[in-house]
Amino acid sequence: HQRIHTGERPFACSCCPKAFRDKKTLTIHQRMHTGERPFACSQCPKAFRDKRTLTTHQRIHTGEKHCKCGECGKIYSKKQHLKSHQWVHQGSSAVLEGSCHCGHRFNHKGDLVTHQRIHTGERPFACTHCPKTFRAKKTLTIHQRVHTGEKPFSCTECGKSFKSKRTLITHQRIHTGERPFVCPECPKAFRDKGTLSNHQRIHTGKEPGRCSEGRKICSQKQHLKGHQ
Repeated sequence: HQRIHTGERPFACSCCPKAFRDKKTLTIHQRMHTGERPFACSQCPKAFRDKRTLTTHQRIHTGEKHCKCGECGKIYSKKQHLKSHQWVHQGSSAVLEGSCHCGHRFNHKGDLVTHQRIHTGERPFACTHCPKTFRAKKTLTIHQRVHTGEKPFSCTECGKSFKSKRTLITHQRIHTGERPFVCPECPKAFRDKGTLSNHQRIHTGKEPGRCSEGRKICSQKQHLKGHQ
């Protein structure tokens, strides 16, 4: 416990620059690199790196909800879901506190602070390897993996590894066939939002790329590069 106050992190990962206060947390972290998931769900094929995450997951199957709201009695399976719900009871002052002047609202103050940096231009998280800076620490952490080569998120189907969980989720849709981003103008559907946005330019006529040498206009930047 005292290492929380001293900042000491004597247990260093041999695969990346991260270090931890205790050996147990290091062991769990290292499973990101090895792909080991020793805690298997008995109800479905999913497996997890630590027992706590497995216990939380199993509530999907059992229906157990142990996080109870003290105001209205509603029960949730995850603590973060309860926290988001509790904003309902905190009145207009909480809504105001969690609102940005542009109209966006947030359940957590930290998310609001990060969002507001879009307007202020503040980028307090600087990369130590290159001149890039970021609005959020999480984005910096993902970026730094470009320099370290760390790819802690592995696909259980094909073994490919990725720098961020979001990229892994998008990749896994290749295996599952899931295409959750549907075009409202035609029947086409896509694995990620970016590809959908590019596709929609066919319908909207939006033209982000114009050739400086001629009159050619392309709906996607990569098509413009190919043309040039």
